Amino acid sequence: MKIPLSYSFRNLWTRRLTTILTAGGMSLVVFVFASVLMLAEGLRQTLVATGSYDNALVLRSSAESEVQSVIDRDQAAIVASQPEIALNPQGMPLVSPEVVVLINLPKQSTGQRSNVTIRGVKPISLEMRPEIKLAAGRFFRPGSTEIVVGESVARRFADSGLGQTLRFAMRNWNIVGILDAGNTGFSSEIWGDVDQLMQAFRRPAYSDVVLKLRNPGDFKALRERLESDPRLTVQVKREVIFYEEQSERLAEFIRLLGMVLTSIFSVGAVLSAMITMYAAVASRTVEIGTLRALGFSRGNILTAILIESLLIGLIGGLGGLGAASFLQFINISTTNWQTFSEIAFNFALSQAIFIKSLLFALGMGLVGGLLPALRAARMNIVTALRAA
Repeated sequence: MKIPLSYSFRNLWTRRLTTILTAGGMSLVVFVFASVLMLAEGLRQTLVATGSYDNALVLRSSAESEVQSVIDRDQAAIVASQPEIALNPQGMPLVSPEVVVLINLPKQSTGQRSNVTIRGVKPISLEMRPEIKLAAGRFFRPGSTEIVVGESVARRFADSGLGQTLRFAMRNWNIVGILDAGNTGFSSEIWGDVDQLMQAFRRPAYSDVVLKLRNPGDFKALRERLESDPRLTVQVKREVIFYEEQSERLAEFIRLLGMVLTSIFSVGAVLSAMITMYAAVASRTVEIGTLRALGFSRGNILTAILIESLLIGLIGGLGGLGAASFLQFINISTTNWQTFSEIAFNFALSQAIFIKSLLFALGMGLVGGLLPALRAARMNIVTALRAA
């Protein structure tokens, strides 16, 4: 004979103030836990979304970022002649040698300066990255000192709006367009003509070469040929893999920091649940003795108390996740440790984070309720009934 589930619900409702306070403490812990995971996931999703699966990125071997990479013009020409490269409707190969440098701009809100990525590209780069659209204005004219800026840059940095002028590399650069790159890292970049930027920054070589494959399955053959070519010292990566790797260090640090903080807070939440359940058991000594006298086993008592504790954990978990879900509307920025440039992104709540957070909350409920449940299960029937 099992104790009905409604018994556990009724007991929680009877002590609803204590239940709410205990679940509230757990909600705060779950909120921190979920927030940290959402922060790391948002950064990862933003950088992964920056790349395309059918684009390949050619960088100098051993370079960990585009800023560190150098590809000279002869090497870029060899890369651009590969047969796996796709053509656009006009018959032009979809390949773009690019240069990536950093500049320092003041923020609109604080005036503090932060690094921003400047990417020198060819006009054909827009065809290779269909996720990028022009939100306002027009694309820059080749050979000019015109630039287009990502929406995040226009929103966060001073003098970065449409029609304004930025000064860097000893030149004035007119902003003629705003890029809508969605939730990708390109939204935090400034684009200009690659040849003009190389002259301005006195860069004799490109940073990398981006190319679109005719068939994504050709990647392996392309990589093996380029990486084994004695004229080249390059590494070839899928664009999506490259940008995912860019998030690993920072995301791992965020997760580690979050785990430490959450572990500390969870101790308090577990103790709170344990005290609540001990108090519940102590106030129901006669009731538990009566249940035992009616024939309910020690296992039934143990299960009923644990279910109460798990329900508190579940309430706390749902409360914490509900609060954390609102963080998805917040746009934040941080410095990418791989490129040392600022990148803007949103918190991201995934199904995996939802499940992990709920399991974490249920785990706190289970640990918090285990000892009180054991105490209730071991209670002697006669002793319990005499407590009346």
